[in-house]
Amino acid sequence: MEWFEKKGIPLKIEEDGRIFPESNSSQAIIDCFIKETERLNIEVLKQHPVKSFKKEMNNWLVSTENKIFSSKKLMIATGSNPKIWSFLKNLGHSIVPPVPSLFTFNINDNRIKDLPGVSTLASVSVLSKEGTTKLNSEGPLLITHWGLSGPAILKLSAWGAVDLFDVKYQFRIKVNWLISETEESVFERLKELKNKHTKKFLNTNTQLGLPKRLWQNLLAASKILENQKWAETTHFQLKELASQLTQSIFHVQGKSTFKEEFVTAGGIDLKEINFKRYESKIHKGLFFAGEVLNIDAITGGFNFQNAWTGGFIAAKAIATKD
Repeated sequence: MEWFEKKGIPLKIEEDGRIFPESNSSQAIIDCFIKETERLNIEVLKQHPVKSFKKEMNNWLVSTENKIFSSKKLMIATGSNPKIWSFLKNLGHSIVPPVPSLFTFNINDNRIKDLPGVSTLASVSVLSKEGTTKLNSEGPLLITHWGLSGPAILKLSAWGAVDLFDVKYQFRIKVNWLISETEESVFERLKELKNKHTKKFLNTNTQLGLPKRLWQNLLAASKILENQKWAETTHFQLKELASQLTQSIFHVQGKSTFKEEFVTAGGIDLKEINFKRYESKIHKGLFFAGEVLNIDAITGGFNFQNAWTGGFIAAKAIATKD
């Protein structure tokens, strides 16, 4: 942060710990890096696709379509490039197969139909085939045209990247629209509301801090009619509404890439990396940073931070004489 701010880019910290430019523009970061390469006379060679790299004696030889480069130390920061992973595998590194991370859940369900743009705090759990909870998350939940998104979903997609890939993105989730409240406690609250708002219509008397349209859809899912008053609700209807509010089950049928961002879990096995230097334990003088490693974070901002931190530590190690 100090480095960026010294370069004239003030930063801000989001509630979830992510760090962004105050301008909210990623171009500010790109321009900063380009300006620094120019200031330090770092030559950036474009249109030099790598054909191979190998170690001969104490030097690394990197062959591109244009020429061959030689150096004692080599830094790989190519992200989830399968061609580079293939080269590294041939050098003896283990590659964890890549799977998508940071994606949204495709859901076709009347309870969230026609509500794109509605956002609320909620807790979400991924259910196993047996109905037990495997992955949990809470935070802002965003309803989209194709299903559910937002930080609560993106965290689950990152933490469960491999598991969700294995089930071909066909699974169930449980949503508690009231975060931590239980069905029993909500049922008691609903009975109190029934006594308090006897003559009011539930459809226009939104309660419990939910967005109005979401509240109305959950009422419909609980078999509560549009013109029904609180006094007319049955014990069964209130029980069903309490269930919908605290444990709505949704069937996920596929995924969608989050905006234009595509992140993968997978890459070089972390056991083969010396993280004090971000250097290969197999080949001295070979360094890594970013998503070429089997690292993925819960949002893109953290993935950038990982890449920059790794690059910084590796650069310090490369600069030392050894």
